Amino acid sequence: MKLFSMAWRNVWRNRRRTLVTVAAMTLAMVATINYSGLGSGYLYSMERNLLDLAMGDVQVFAPGYRDRPSLYTRIGDAQDVLGKLDAVGLPASARLRAVALGAAGETSAGVSLIGLDVVRDKRVSRMHEQVSRGEWLDPAASQGVVIGRRLARTLGLEPGDEMVVLTQAADGSLANELYRVRGVLKGVADTIDRTGVFLTEAAFRELMVLPEGAHQLIVRRNADTTLEQTHDLVAEAATDLDVKTWRELMPTLASMLDSAKGIMGVFVFIVYLAIAFVILNAMLMAVFERVREFGVLKALGVGPGGVLALIFVESAIQVVLAIAAGLALGTPLLLYLAETGINLGPEEGMAIAGLAWDPVMHARITQDTFTTPIVLFVFVVALAVLYPALKAALIKPVSAMRHQ
Repeated sequence: MKLFSMAWRNVWRNRRRTLVTVAAMTLAMVATINYSGLGSGYLYSMERNLLDLAMGDVQVFAPGYRDRPSLYTRIGDAQDVLGKLDAVGLPASARLRAVALGAAGETSAGVSLIGLDVVRDKRVSRMHEQVSRGEWLDPAASQGVVIGRRLARTLGLEPGDEMVVLTQAADGSLANELYRVRGVLKGVADTIDRTGVFLTEAAFRELMVLPEGAHQLIVRRNADTTLEQTHDLVAEAATDLDVKTWRELMPTLASMLDSAKGIMGVFVFIVYLAIAFVILNAMLMAVFERVREFGVLKALGVGPGGVLALIFVESAIQVVLAIAAGLALGTPLLLYLAETGINLGPEEGMAIAGLAWDPVMHARITQDTFTTPIVLFVFVVALAVLYPALKAALIKPVSAMRHQ
């Protein structure tokens, strides 16, 4: 208690210097906490959009399908594989894919047909939440389709309008059907925006004369399962099939996300490095101003450890004040950024690597948003104080008493 009382008195002996030092540390805390929240939210949003709308965590294909996509290259026992995945608790859904010609009035365009199980697909994808106009697919309305926003613009279609789909069925016959547009999607991904036509599994199989099999299985991992563990579980259930994680399917985007995390770390390092120099300078000034004081303490029998402890307690007091002030000032701003965010682009959205990205950057608040900056902050301050503290602890009483 005597050590703390002495340290507290020493901290406020030079009030102006203490306030400047604490203010600088507080500013660093506010900046790093909010940057951590925004950076985490940015990366989380990008990864969630990728996994929830386009990729899933793991995908399964028939051997050779990814190299040369074909209507005839499909997973024959898709339902059996889905049953095995259900048994190990992994949400999964099958999708059917084909290319066709879509037309409305005098306009036509190439389209990508995507047939899915409406109920099961909601377990692995948030695509059903991306309808900007109209409604999502309904198993009871097999003649309804949902199309990408750019395709709707190209063909001049709105919910309720009709479009014709023309293609070649699996049996070699000419397949054509008239569908009614149930909904138009928001920006999801470049390919889906330009060509995507979603229809029910039953409608796809009827159009393409494809009674069984699937071209793609999308699997999601559980919260307590890593991506690698999920891959291994899927590989066990889908023997002799091509099983890939989203990182293997989109290595460029995965690398970009990893690089973004590295850039965040560099920024935080620069901020803390600047703060370390501020603290080092302040503590060196405090030591040089009190050389004779430390000499008297040592002459009275206070050992190097006692002086070292005194300097560290003084620093700890300032750190605690800075952390408290930083949390008090930074938390309301962080809550605002999590709720409202920062708008960085047009309302219709932005695209990164061909995938839609929400132009409003929201902060993400987790335990790490606070603990990581605080732990790093305390560590950096301890390193910055170490040299001045050692210098004070090793002062010789005789030399200190003669110091001018």
